[in-house]
Amino acid sequence: MDRDALAEFLVRRRQQLQPGDLGLSAGARRRTPGLRREEVAQLAAMSTDYYSRLEQRRGPQPSVQIVASLARALRLTPDERDYLHRVSGHSAPDRTLFTDYVHPGMLRVLDRLDDTPAFVVSVLDEVLVQNDAARALLGDASALEGLDRSGIYRWFAYPDDERRRYPAAAHARHSRVHVASLRAAYGALGDGSRAGEIVRELTARSAEFAELWAVHEVRRRFELHKVLIHPDLGEIEVDCQALFTEDESQALVVLTAAPGSEAASKLELLRVLGTQRV
Repeated sequence: MDRDALAEFLVRRRQQLQPGDLGLSAGARRRTPGLRREEVAQLAAMSTDYYSRLEQRRGPQPSVQIVASLARALRLTPDERDYLHRVSGHSAPDRTLFTDYVHPGMLRVLDRLDDTPAFVVSVLDEVLVQNDAARALLGDASALEGLDRSGIYRWFAYPDDERRRYPAAAHARHSRVHVASLRAAYGALGDGSRAGEIVRELTARSAEFAELWAVHEVRRRFELHKVLIHPDLGEIEVDCQALFTEDESQALVVLTAAPGSEAASKLELLRVLGTQRV
């Protein structure tokens, strides 16, 4: 770990970003060039004290997960992201394999979507980043770890919890879509990847998954229309649009409702109230 290089890089990149680049308000009394330390810490889901110690050359070595969070918060390019890993004492991620890195261009689009649920997912249905509206509608995904981060894994591993968000009539269809998507990811990433680990775990754990996996259906797509069940507001009908990265390893998913509809009113209520209980 190169504490000096790490601290200088973090300070420089923080100063180069403007609040408006990330959908933040500059405020009338801002004196700090670029972002404040507390703003970077908030975007990276860490304490301000921990982040400050990194810039002051006295913090502990950040984990790979923390480095990845900082790379997203600071909107680093792939080369900058690799550099941040190396000065933090870690190897740079293999760009040919699955990665949690989200391209700055994708994040800039997400930053401008503050009036409707939007989030970035991996090929394993892992939510990499989400806006406040998505957290209010679907829950906060930032606390999930390991295989639990994958919506595909949770669908079969914890069916009683995960499937409550969808009408019972849609469960079978969602199961087929999840397995077909995982088959596509498995083919691209290989048996030794996280996709392979999910397959092995679910094959042993879920008879439903094992039966669908044996069908060998391969397809990755997002449903254009779906019904979600919110614990307080009930059913919400949304349209689903997805913007894929060039290599189709990640997708920005945007959920909208027809103007003037009951669903649109419910989404607006969620946006105003945030993650508070209705």
